[in-house]
Amino acid sequence: MVQTTESESRKLLGRLRDTMAEDAAGQARLDKITHLTADSMKTEVCSVYLFRDEDTLELCATEGLKPEAVHQTRMRLGEGLVGRVARTSNAINAADAPSEKGFRFMPETGEEIYSSFLGVPIQRLGETLGVLVVQSKQARQFTADETYALEVVAMVLAEMTELGAFAGEGAALSARHQHQVVVRGTTGQEGSAEGHVWLHEPRVVVTNLVSDDPERELERLHEAVERLRVGVDQMLEGAVGGDNDQLQVLEAYRMFANSKSWMRRMEEDIQRGLSAEAAVEKEQSTARSRMAQVTDNYLRERLSDLDDLSNRLLRLLSGQGSETGADLPDDPILVARNIGPAELLDYGRSLKGVVLEEGSVGSHAAIVARALAIPLVVHAGRITTEALNGDHIMVDGDQGLVHLRPDDTVVTAFRDKMAMQAEAQERYASIRDKPAETLCGKTISLMMNAGLMADLPSLQGSGAQGVGLFRTELQFLVRNKMPKRSELSALYARVLDAAQGQRVVFRTLDIGSDKVLPYMKPNDEPNPALGWRAIRVGLDKPGMMRMQLQALLRAANGRPLSVMFPFVAQFEEFRAARAEMDKAIAREEKLGHILPERLEIGAMLETPSLAYAPDQFFDEVEFLSIGGNDLKQFFFAADRENERVRRRYDTLNVSFLTFLEQIVARCKNTNTQLSFCGEDAGRPVEALCLAAIGLHSLSMRPASIGPVKHLLRRSDLNAVKAAIDEARERGDQSVRGAVMDYLRSA
Repeated sequence: MVQTTESESRKLLGRLRDTMAEDAAGQARLDKITHLTADSMKTEVCSVYLFRDEDTLELCATEGLKPEAVHQTRMRLGEGLVGRVARTSNAINAADAPSEKGFRFMPETGEEIYSSFLGVPIQRLGETLGVLVVQSKQARQFTADETYALEVVAMVLAEMTELGAFAGEGAALSARHQHQVVVRGTTGQEGSAEGHVWLHEPRVVVTNLVSDDPERELERLHEAVERLRVGVDQMLEGAVGGDNDQLQVLEAYRMFANSKSWMRRMEEDIQRGLSAEAAVEKEQSTARSRMAQVTDNYLRERLSDLDDLSNRLLRLLSGQGSETGADLPDDPILVARNIGPAELLDYGRSLKGVVLEEGSVGSHAAIVARALAIPLVVHAGRITTEALNGDHIMVDGDQGLVHLRPDDTVVTAFRDKMAMQAEAQERYASIRDKPAETLCGKTISLMMNAGLMADLPSLQGSGAQGVGLFRTELQFLVRNKMPKRSELSALYARVLDAAQGQRVVFRTLDIGSDKVLPYMKPNDEPNPALGWRAIRVGLDKPGMMRMQLQALLRAANGRPLSVMFPFVAQFEEFRAARAEMDKAIAREEKLGHILPERLEIGAMLETPSLAYAPDQFFDEVEFLSIGGNDLKQFFFAADRENERVRRRYDTLNVSFLTFLEQIVARCKNTNTQLSFCGEDAGRPVEALCLAAIGLHSLSMRPASIGPVKHLLRRSDLNAVKAAIDEARERGDQSVRGAVMDYLRSA
């Protein structure tokens, strides 16, 4: 047990609490805090700097500097010692500040040259809101207790800023969670949606920051931690005999829950005057700051475990569970740091859109969002700290933009865009049952991508001519243990029933990279997109592959069946996978089960190497589907998860189109069926160019079939091919300009 001592920090906190309880305007509160802090720490100066925008700090209150400098003095992030504290989120304690690297003298504030400087970040849960500074003429190194005291004041400032206690005039004192915010993320699923925020994990709001009864707060902390430990132990008992990875995560939870150093730090915080909730949140903020600076994936995961555990503890202390009493809005747009596929499926089609702070374009959530046909934006930085339940929000999945609390101008423009899209969809409905026949007489086969039973109604409504890609991994991803063969067989049979005789191409399990099964040990690979994934996993775990192939054969029950192996990089991998299918067929025949009437075995061409496979491969494979998303990132050596490089390269780049033409030519020579599957197949201009170079079967999300068919029916592929060839002869890097010129003239 920590001994009770009346530290300087606790005295300051007591005075601070009394000041905060007074009825005063935001600026007056800040002024009182700077006066109180300077007086308590016996310094000539105390100043508060807050961000007015993401790159600029503004002096918002001061004791000791010129009053007229308030709201006038500004500095850039990283400028001077104050800017350094803001940029690094680390305190600076200097007895001789002018000799410190980056020191900046600000004569406009009327400051003298102060020797000592102590600056600490004002931050909440890893988000830096500003900087709190004390300065003194006397050269002094501030003690650990003084530094702690200032950090606690900074924490109180952060919480009160979050709660709007300092709202006033100017951008730096504008009330949080009220002004418009635009967040640029990454497109996970295209489309536009308007609605209201529904936080997957609502933040715990800590209002009782300061306490004068440490014994009672320690008792509350110990009770909550004990309940937390019991809960973790119960989860562990429930998981015994199950998945090893889940057990490892829960063991990490138990380790943190029983950590003596974690407990000791929170006890010390309480002894210095914080409430139990504030002590937990202070440790959580420290962990989040560390997490932002750690590059090692394992350490980040462990810090993330601690963050999750802190949230659980805060909910126990505050009584604010995941059930907040708020009702799901009629037009919910889910906002979360991240979310698993099963949780997202629980929400189902009630969601209008999804915005994730983390996630990736190939993650489980992205796959489910595509299956549900709802817009998704990932990598939306700070969205969970900016958004509140019920906030008006607009999601532009096409551009990867999120408009939170948009103004009237943005709302009008966004709604006009959505109205135009809705009007276009109505036009597309009129050609739903018509073929995608071009002006030059070519008919293009337009197929749809799917991954859930819920997708299948779109097969009739979209005008698709079948399912060009059915992702089978979703049924594995949303479970905590391996599905049974009988369960998979029943599901695949329902898919074929719903297709009503139209072709369905089942892609075998495509896991690895960013799609890790909950019950398989994740591989900590430096570049998982190039690692142990898809067919490589299947060939190394033949039992899993064989079980899925048997399920597919039984589901067909005498009907035609098309099976496609993903991420094949060389001929031998296809041969090995084909051999597994032969074994599965032999076993089914031996058991007396009905075999498919016709069986097609194909592969996805997602690596440049497969385009140069021996002729025998093209002779043996019955169909090929170009996986455009992966093929493009490997062709250009540009990670599609990396915003800095993924937009740099155009699908209509001459080099890429020339490469695709070579694949088309090889397949034509060997009479091998060829299709193109990926995001680009669903973009009308890209689809038109793909069709012009000989790709006459395209597979895309259901909503894209109408726009693509509409453009194809109005275009002459010969003219488009001529425009492509002319651009190539001119030495253009991309044919986009030439094709757009043709479309405008036509």
